[in-house]
Parts: sequence; structure tokens; C-alpha cells
Amino acid sequence: MTARIGLIGARGHTGREILRLIAGRDDMELAYASSREFAGRAVADMAPEIGGDLAFEALSPEDIAGRSADAVILALPNGASGPFVAALPQETVIVDLSADYRFDENWVYGLPEIHGREAIRHARRIANPGCYATAGQLALAPLRGRLAGAAHVFGVSGYSGAGTTPSRKNDPDALADNLMPYALMGHIHEREMGAHLGETVCFTPHVAQFFRGIVATVHVELSQAITRDALIGLFRDAYADEPLIDVVDRIPEVRDGAGNPGAVIGGFAVDDSGRRAVIVSALDNLLKGAATQAMQNLTLALGLEELRG
Repeated sequence: MTARIGLIGARGHTGREILRLIAGRDDMELAYASSREFAGRAVADMAPEIGGDLAFEALSPEDIAGRSADAVILALPNGASGPFVAALPQETVIVDLSADYRFDENWVYGLPEIHGREAIRHARRIANPGCYATAGQLALAPLRGRLAGAAHVFGVSGYSGAGTTPSRKNDPDALADNLMPYALMGHIHEREMGAHLGETVCFTPHVAQFFRGIVATVHVELSQAITRDALIGLFRDAYADEPLIDVVDRIPEVRDGAGNPGAVIGGFAVDDSGRRAVIVSALDNLLKGAATQAMQNLTLALGLEELRG
């Protein structure tokens, strides 16, 4: 089977990564790519791996309703997905990278390593998790049911996470020699982590002057004391069969996540009481935080090999 994939919102950093990943598989082909800014330009100009003479188009929801595709990836800003979802046939697999459907019970939340693959395999509507939310959940999931209070997540992302629309959060001058906190309370990824883990999570995001990558430093209080070796063992057991999750006996850094299709979990500091611990998670916000995860969800729903390419 060669699955035909449509991409809506191909202009952004994540769209570029998705195009590269599709090109790296022999069981997928790009059916169309929509970008208002790039309309008329060859897709190969942005993603040489794609090849061929396919051009970007400025497609409306009505346009895509008449196009043939087995699956569509929506890489649009928050709040923009609805008309496209409404226009697509129910049998078309949709993977939405925005936050629009992450709390919708009619959609499957697609973080395979934590929330399981079976529901994704039967899904036609899949909400791709946020990048910070993925990093935080990977660092917390093995501790569900063991926390004595709120988990505190300190996250730092490269400025690609701020997208391509100009703002202070992706302005090289504003970021030079700087670390920029923002959304001090109520960030949507805070609510996302709490809702899908079933635990209370407090989260503060920051953006730095590097381009890609995320580090999340997670502080927890535990209901029962644990040793460092036992804590590491919990994580190694939880992710033993997950080739994209690397559990390490050191503190992960931004460079461990950047360019990595998966995530690196480490740190594992435990205080003298055994009741307070720190775990560090590193991943690429454009890959496991977006494009790689979208491809995992897509392949599972289409019955294709999950990690090919």
C-alpha cells in the first residue's frame, strides 16, 4: 500500500520536517501541500527530498473536500483547523497538530508511548500532543499514582517553537544573550499535561536563542520514598520497548534532543529523604514534539510500519 498524504499548512518549520519524513518512506506519497505564502512554488524548492514537480497550492476547505487522500495532516495555527476538519470525509485519517482537539473526547490523543497504540490504530481523528506537553508527560508518566502533590515543569525551547510569524519570541535581537519566560500561568500545555496524565502539573515555558530543541526539568514530591536506582528502574521498565525513548544515567541537554526523532530522559536526582526527585526530558520540538509524533500517529492509523524511515 502506498498512502496518499495531504499536508495543510506546509510553510512552517514543522511542515518542512513532515515533508522530509514523508519523502523518506516508500509507503507514502505526497498528494498535495497547501501554503498560501508559497502557492505556485515547487515543493522541491523547500523540501528537495520530495522531488518531482508538485507545487504548493493555496487550498480552501472546499478545495480539499474534492481531493483524493488517505490521510491529511493539519499543521495550522490554533483555531484554524475546524473548517478543514468539517470538509474532509469521515473515512479520511486526520492528524491535527494544533491544540484544537486535544481535549475533545471524539478525538484520540496520540502519544503512543504513554497512552497506547490500540486506540490510534482504530482512529480517524487524532490530536497530536504539544511539544512541551510531550516532554513533560514522558518525564512524568512512569510516576503516575506516586505523586504527593503538583509536579513542577520548567521548560526551555528553541525559538522555532514560536513559529514563523515575527514576534519577540523568534526575534534574534530580542533573544540574544537572553532567556525569555512567558505565559507564567495557564499555558495550554500545562492543562494538556494535567488532563492526560490525571495529575496536577504546574508549568512555566521559556524560549532561548537556539533554534530547535526542548529541555524540561521536572520536580516532583513522591508519596513514598524511593532510591535513585529504583527511580531509574521505573523509567527503564516503562520505556523498555520504546525505541524512540532513551533512558540515560546522566542529565540530558538541549543538544541531546535537537535533531533526535525521539526523546532522552535522565537526571534522576533524589534527595536524602527519597521523597523529592528531579527528572529531565530532552527532545526536538519539531520532531518528537510535532512531526515525528504525527508520523507515528499517521502510520498507526493507516496500518503502516510505525518507525520506517
